Amino acid sequence: MSPADDASSGRPSRVDFHFDVMCPYAFQTSLWIREVRRLTGLEIGWRFFSLEEVNRLEGKKHPWEREWSYGWSMMRVGVLLRRRDPDLLDEWYLRAARALHVDGRKPHRPEVAEALIAEMGLDPALVAEAIADPTTTDEVRTDHEAVLADGGWGVPILRFDDGTALFGPVVVDPPTGDAAIRLWDLVCGWREFPHLYELQRPKRPEDIALIGETFRPYLEARDWVTIQNETP
Repeated sequence: MSPADDASSGRPSRVDFHFDVMCPYAFQTSLWIREVRRLTGLEIGWRFFSLEEVNRLEGKKHPWEREWSYGWSMMRVGVLLRRRDPDLLDEWYLRAARALHVDGRKPHRPEVAEALIAEMGLDPALVAEAIADPTTTDEVRTDHEAVLADGGWGVPILRFDDGTALFGPVVVDPPTGDAAIRLWDLVCGWREFPHLYELQRPKRPEDIALIGETFRPYLEARDWVTIQNETP
């Protein structure tokens, strides 16, 4: 389907997708939005959001105050790649997230991040270069604060050119083909109702079990204790 077809259907031709590499839900949703892009020609602007910062405990350092900060540092690498070519960030997010959430590797460790950069055919020294450049933190913060200004608190977040921001969709089995497009149309339809804030499916025990099994590589590979503040 061409971008012109999308215009006639009322679908947007572009969306910003805010993510944190550490978030398993954002990774699953990113697979779906990539499928939508493949089928419709949707343009995706990959943007950042820090779960470390939004869930930071009082008295703890901000992620940008640490020499190396898990998700924040991976996003700083992403900034440097985005400056060179947005397609490099696209590939970096997919590789780093797949490493963590599928393969159970640890891209949040510098040596693994360097290995992933090398697998992209790039110089592993880019990791150190990104961390040595304080302006990479500035760009992560700009993306992060844009979500906060919209009232956001987590990812995945979709931000549209009309000013609409939506949290989700939250999936653990991202649909493909026609089903991916149906979900895209449903998500886009929310923009017609500016005061529709939530629609949530309660999780049954079997749902919790599915989520746990899907996220098992992430749970085994992470080097942190997950902290999630209450949502508004």
